[in-house]
Amino acid sequence: MSTQTLLWIDDHTPLPPTRRALGPDSEAPGLLAAGGRVTPARLEEAYRHGVFPWYSPGQPVLWWSPDPRMVLHVADFRLSHSLRKTLRRFVRDPACEIRIDSAFAAVMQACASVPREGQHGTWIVPELLQAYGAWHALGRVHSVETWIGGELVGGLYGVGIGRMFYGESMFAFRTDASKIALAALVAFCRAHGIGLIDCQQHTRHLASFGAQEIPRPAFEAHLAYALAAPAPPTWAYHSGLWAQLGIGAPASDRSPSQTA
Repeated sequence: MSTQTLLWIDDHTPLPPTRRALGPDSEAPGLLAAGGRVTPARLEEAYRHGVFPWYSPGQPVLWWSPDPRMVLHVADFRLSHSLRKTLRRFVRDPACEIRIDSAFAAVMQACASVPREGQHGTWIVPELLQAYGAWHALGRVHSVETWIGGELVGGLYGVGIGRMFYGESMFAFRTDASKIALAALVAFCRAHGIGLIDCQQHTRHLASFGAQEIPRPAFEAHLAYALAAPAPPTWAYHSGLWAQLGIGAPASDRSPSQTA
């Protein structure tokens, strides 16, 4: 039986060192602290230390630092044969496009409507919608969106600091729409030197794309240099980025040298 106790904090208390997180023999492995409010300033502090909020309606704010940590090395992204075929069709279709940050609030709302794998209900409570929306306005949170025929059909959102991206949640209203957005995110990350996408906790869905668990110290060692690196010059998507996955852009988007 674990003898660890949970630390309660208020808005003025710094988050404790991640080594204080509850261990694997506790009822909530990875739980670091409880309490306080979720604000952009607190989120900035938390994510820079590999900590994130995750709680249900009616609970206090719970702050987590799992060990091990689920991550996706973008170099190891696993693109199945069927998804590659889907992406090729998507790229060729002029009615299909990837956008970044064009409908952030709608993406968060859609993600809130989809439970996480193996869970019931949403963890994206109103306070999180408000806090991440405010952080998005400061340029820290981004949405990657799948659009077909002018309709938002899938996407994801997450936090970008330096050369680090923390994935938060994804949704799909059409088959493979969230997978397309994830593939676009990987292509963007490869093009801009973002080597790792944080996936937080293990799911079979993410593991199917090549995500794997690594020890917390290894994750925090990566943060040490990724957060210090300059951020991408702009968060925008163009079809030429599909080349990062070996998928060609439509002919109309190619330069003369590419079509010669």
